[in-house]
Amino acid sequence: MTATPLPAWNPLPVAHRIRIVLVGTQHPGNIGSAARALKTMGLARLVLVAPQKSPDVDSFALAAGANDVLDDAVVFGTLAEAVGDCRLVLGCTARSRRITLEELLPRTGAERAVAMAAGGDEVALVFGRERTGLENDELQLCHAAIHIPANPDYSSLNLAAAVQVLAYELRLALLAAAGPVTPAEPRDPPASHFQLEGLFAQLGETLDAIDFHKGRAPESAMRKLRRLFLRADLDEREVRLLRGILSDASRMAALAGQRLDGPH
Repeated sequence: MTATPLPAWNPLPVAHRIRIVLVGTQHPGNIGSAARALKTMGLARLVLVAPQKSPDVDSFALAAGANDVLDDAVVFGTLAEAVGDCRLVLGCTARSRRITLEELLPRTGAERAVAMAAGGDEVALVFGRERTGLENDELQLCHAAIHIPANPDYSSLNLAAAVQVLAYELRLALLAAAGPVTPAEPRDPPASHFQLEGLFAQLGETLDAIDFHKGRAPESAMRKLRRLFLRADLDEREVRLLRGILSDASRMAALAGQRLDGPH
């Protein structure tokens, strides 16, 4: 079947701020198929996180001419490194009862991704391992989850097929966004993923220092706090302000501890 030609428009300026991240890919052929899926939809940025095998002859065979996407693919050791400069990270995954994330349909997720990229921000769509998907600590790095509403009686979807579904939705969103863009109000630079993770790490340390959890497991509270701050869409100045507050709270907790431990 011949695909209907899409309107003539070059989506590269916005599309280049959207990366597709494959985590722990087991089969090199799937990397090639994913590269093909990206190129057919006008996307080019493929990122690999700790693939079990590097792209090989099967990868290039299944890429079917998308060799440039494979050649330009960037490899990272961890997902945190791969998305450290991103303002929006969407995890494409099956539903998880352990990690509560906002759930988006592919079209809604693609529209949100393109809207952020059109504003000049870096965006990542993350896909997990073929058999086990994304691990809980990787899902924690995502702002929201995208679920493909597959047949519940047979929901198994090949990795490359899932990438193709999202790449198609991104293409539609990019085409829809090709009209005139209203300039956004000036604001301080948005906090990067790396800066937010630094805030969360310091927040966890400070909550421990002030005995916030009082013997309870901290994981639940930290998950809720992460979601709260991610919804706030913090900029760099706001992150610096919060980290300054946390530094003072930790300092005061240390002084209080010294007074308690000192002579009475």
